[in-house]
Amino acid sequence: MSTTTPITWFEIGTDRPEEAERFYGELFGWTFEEQGTADGGSYRVTGAGGGTGIGGAIRATDGTSPNYAVFYAEVTDVAETCRQAEAAGGKVLVAPRTTPAGLTLAHLLDPAGNHLGVFAPPPGRN
Repeated sequence: MSTTTPITWFEIGTDRPEEAERFYGELFGWTFEEQGTADGGSYRVTGAGGGTGIGGAIRATDGTSPNYAVFYAEVTDVAETCRQAEAAGGKVLVAPRTTPAGLTLAHLLDPAGNHLGVFAPPPGRN
């Protein structure tokens, strides 16, 4: 039996983070905590769904890129997953990068053009 890759995070990118936070709070009862980004941007984290849901965040964008909602699959090797995605007909939209906290992530497009993310937690936090 092979193991499957879990979806463990989501991110909503928007140039109107206050409006998005209000919307998801009113609609689903989600609460958010500002954690910020390394470059001083807004990153509002939520537990979205408590014990049965996955966590996620609202990332404030600068309005130069489109708004988005994307899910993240947790993998052990982001670069290898990118190679496998390309071999399966997908594309790497944002090449693997590592955050100052040690999390490695990339954004992909599936063959139909759907946006998804993959990430590996910092070493020692698997």
